[in-house]
Amino acid sequence: MQKITPFLWFDDQLEEAIGFYTSIFRNARITDVKKGPDGKAFTASFELEGQHFMGLNGGPHFKFSEAVSFFVRCADQTEVDYFWDRLSDGGTPQHCGWLKDRFGLAWQIIPDALMRHLGDPDPARAARAQQAMMGMIKIDIAELDRAAAG
Repeated sequence: MQKITPFLWFDDQLEEAIGFYTSIFRNARITDVKKGPDGKAFTASFELEGQHFMGLNGGPHFKFSEAVSFFVRCADQTEVDYFWDRLSDGGTPQHCGWLKDRFGLAWQIIPDALMRHLGDPDPARAARAQQAMMGMIKIDIAELDRAAAG
């Protein structure tokens, strides 16, 4: 069991949210749901790709912000497209590979290629890749490759 578990506060969409997330990630499951007196989920535990999460239907008191986001490493453009399309459905695309999902939770959908380009030992190549990324909404690996190459 992991020592630290992200705990997500929802208004009243906990069951919808965990159903949404577990439908997107291939290695996902709901591990526990505790119902409140109204019969709706009050708390729940779930796993996405081996990461444990807990959720609460806590009411409208607190909202998510970009101050906390979940970084999804993607091997290739197909994986970027898969996670981007599903997590942004009903949400809001943002810049540089970030999006907010339909529940307001922030996600970064980042290909390994971006990290490789940004860490290029040639500062000019890294700068061109970073400049290209700054103009993107969803990360486009082919465009990053072109920009880095000059």
